[in-house]
Amino acid sequence: MNRRAPDGSPYPDRGAPGFERDVQAMFTHIADRYDWFDHLASLGQDFLWRPRALWTVDRYRGGRPVRRFLDVGCGPGDLTVLSARHLPSSEGVGADFTSAMLRNAQRRSVEPATARRIRYVRGDALRLPFAAGSFDLVLSAFVARNLPDLGRAFEEFRRILAPGGTVVTLEITEPSSRWIASLFHSYFDHVVPWMGAAARSAGPYRYLPDSLRYLPDRAGMLARMTAAGFLRTEACPQSMGIVTTYLGTAPSAPP
Repeated sequence: MNRRAPDGSPYPDRGAPGFERDVQAMFTHIADRYDWFDHLASLGQDFLWRPRALWTVDRYRGGRPVRRFLDVGCGPGDLTVLSARHLPSSEGVGADFTSAMLRNAQRRSVEPATARRIRYVRGDALRLPFAAGSFDLVLSAFVARNLPDLGRAFEEFRRILAPGGTVVTLEITEPSSRWIASLFHSYFDHVVPWMGAAARSAGPYRYLPDSLRYLPDRAGMLARMTAAGFLRTEACPQSMGIVTTYLGTAPSAPP
């Protein structure tokens, strides 16, 4: 059953049967303030994390062109629009299972140079509505921690990638340095939930630090990707390990 914080905002319970539905309700609740709060809570670092992930993709792919890309769990479309700008010869799709987030993404995609190359669809990361081999690049940012079955999601990402395509997952991670980790948890586990309560969203931002405890560490994430069939897996930390860009390559032939 969906838990609620004292202010009434939803707080998903990973152990409950309706976890996916509760996560969807949570993102519906915060859709209109998701962007500005994340910019604030990350101290503006999220403006750097996504571009750095795309630069890492450039290096990883070695100049191979991207014709079609998919942003899974696109939210209000930050990474979708940024990817379209970064890949001017590509067509992109943003997929999210929250209608309120998709409405915000559609309102944001107004630049003529990118809007005509982007479309948005409703879709679940575990059951994506695309044919096998549809994309050269599949991206997701800060989505993995909300998935009830990470291994299944990576299998789905591999299914919709063309042979030799690239998967990119950007996620908050545990810093390697003990003292950086101590500062990180002091802020992330205590200050961010307090800021969420001040913004009438105590539940979602109490859930956030809890959700990270269910994510595997870097080695574990790479193992999940390998188990799903990805090759050349890499973990590229940013900001002293506070976030990590994970990359992998779909096999050239079906497994």
